[in-house]
Amino acid sequence: MINNFNYSPRISVGEYFERYTLFDVGLTVEMISQGIAYTYHILDLIDKTLIERGAFRLSQMMELANLSTFVGNLLATGIANASHGVFCKNGPHKYPDLLAQVSGAKNVEIKVALEDNKPKGHLAKPGYYVTCRYVLGMENGDFTLAQRGDVVWIWELRCGQLDETDFNSSNTPGDSGKTAVVNKNGMRKLEVVYCDLDRLPFSPRGRLIRDYRNQYSTRSNLFE
Repeated sequence: MINNFNYSPRISVGEYFERYTLFDVGLTVEMISQGIAYTYHILDLIDKTLIERGAFRLSQMMELANLSTFVGNLLATGIANASHGVFCKNGPHKYPDLLAQVSGAKNVEIKVALEDNKPKGHLAKPGYYVTCRYVLGMENGDFTLAQRGDVVWIWELRCGQLDETDFNSSNTPGDSGKTAVVNKNGMRKLEVVYCDLDRLPFSPRGRLIRDYRNQYSTRSNLFE
């Protein structure tokens, strides 16, 4: 296990983080930052290997739903690795993703979605959640609205407690099966802890950009 290693130059501790206290669940800004860096590091290693062997990047070879699941597994592993034993990664397809190992910490479920889609799972389960949303941009970090690239860039993380009523559940015949999507009220309950304003997957649509900067501050410290 590797702890406190800045796996990727794509992110540094303190960058894009909001003022938000995570002490009550055991998470810290370092764990989350290292989780993102670990995710980028592994994805970049995979892409480098694929490209060197004449293949496409991972995002071009995998269904986006599966890519989101993979990103979530990497994020959970990175957080667990950086937690000094506070969390351990649960087995595949098991709830929750992170199991608390010390008194005072809480189990954590991680849900991932592309762009501004709402994260979803198979069942509505109450608990503490970290939601992660990402866009597909360019290798150099460039991102153009409505033009997908092939490199994963995480633009938002939210944290908080969700109840069953914070999901919209569906089991429509002929559909892909049971789904439980975090609804609008659920998303509002989750506190934004990380946001990259340069890669927002939506436009202000009539609202001043400073409104978004007030909501998603890129230069505040998590603990002040």
